[in-house]
Amino acid sequence: KTMMFGPWPSGPIWFVWVLMTFDLTASLLYRVSPHLLEPINRLSIMGFERPSKFWLFLVVVSAAAYLPMLVHYGQNYWFELGPFSVQASRVLLYASYFFIGAGIGAANLEGGVLSAHGRLTERRWFWTGVTLIPYALMWVMIYIKRQIIGNPDPLPGWYLAAYGSFYVLFSASILFAILAYFLQSKAVGPTLLDRMQSDAYGMFLVHYPIVLWLQYWLFDMDLPAIAKAAIAFFATVALSWAATAVLRKLPGANYVL
Repeated sequence: KTMMFGPWPSGPIWFVWVLMTFDLTASLLYRVSPHLLEPINRLSIMGFERPSKFWLFLVVVSAAAYLPMLVHYGQNYWFELGPFSVQASRVLLYASYFFIGAGIGAANLEGGVLSAHGRLTERRWFWTGVTLIPYALMWVMIYIKRQIIGNPDPLPGWYLAAYGSFYVLFSASILFAILAYFLQSKAVGPTLLDRMQSDAYGMFLVHYPIVLWLQYWLFDMDLPAIAKAAIAFFATVALSWAATAVLRKLPGANYVL
C-alpha cells in the first residue's frame, strides 16, 4: 500500500540521502569556486588559540539557520518527496554543520580549531561544564511544556524559540566537549579507534540491518534493558567491522568503503 499510495517511510537511514545531497552540492560549489570555504578556514585557524571565537560563530550561524525554520514549521513537519524525507526545521541546521565542518577540513587542519595541539584540547572540562548549562535549561523547558502549558499541539512560537536557542547552545557546546576529549586522547601509536578508522564509513553503511536483526533477536529474551543495549552495541560494532573488512577485499570495494 505504501509503495502505491505513500507515504514511503525511509526509516532511520533517511540521513544518508541528505548527506549525499550535501556532498553533491559541495562538489558543484567547488567547481564554481575552490575558495568559497576559505573564510571558515581562516576562522578555524583563529580558533587554534581561541576556540571560543569559533564556537560563537557556530552558535550564531546555526541559530540563524535553525530558529526561524523551527518557529515556522514546528518540530514535527517533514519535507517529503517519494521515499526521501528530511525534518523541515533542521535541514538548514544540518547544512550549516556540514559546510562549517568542510570549511575546517578544507586546509590547515593541524593549525586550526581541531588541531590536537590547540587550546581546545586543554579546556575539555570547561566545555563539558558549558554543555551542562543549556542541557539543564532544555529540561526546564520540557518541564514547562508538560506541567505548566499542558503540552499543546502546536507548541507556541515563544516556546519553540526558547527551547531551540538552548538546543543550539547545547549542540555547539557538546560538539566541542566531545572533540576536545578525543583530540586530547590522541595517543602515540595505533589505538583501537585508529585501527577502526579506515573501516568506519563501511561500518556505517552496513550496520543498520545488523543492529535491526540483533534487536529483533533480543526482543523476547528475559534480560535487563541495559544488558540488551550492551549486547546489541558491542555485537553490532564487531559484526559491522568484520563485514566491512570482508567486503573491502572485493575488487574495487575500497573506492566505496
